[in-house]
Amino acid sequence: MTTTYSVTIHDRQRQQTYQVRVPADRYILHSAEANGTVLPFACRNGACTTCAVRVKSGSLRQPEAMGLSPKLQAQGYALLCVSYAESDLVVETQDEDEVYELQFGRYFGKGKVQIGLPLDED
Repeated sequence: MTTTYSVTIHDRQRQQTYQVRVPADRYILHSAEANGTVLPFACRNGACTTCAVRVKSGSLRQPEAMGLSPKLQAQGYALLCVSYAESDLVVETQDEDEVYELQFGRYFGKGKVQIGLPLDED
């Protein structure tokens, strides 16, 4: 039997809060959608920041979150499309542009990017 967790999602853009049950072996976004919850997403594979959230409490794992640097992940940011709950959670959606700026803003327009993306550089 798979463990399930309660995930509370505060959607800042729509000013709504959702409560969903999420199996530990299913992506949070997929489980929320299966429950009828409409959340922001784009790529569904951890490469963009459309489904970014900030973890307010609880823990999750996101082994495929290539769209977030380790530094942002350590600061509590996560991508719901590739995140698995490891406990009951409270998360809050983020503005995609804010997260993108945190991720890349200090590089683009400043001449620091030579080749590739600066996800693991500092």
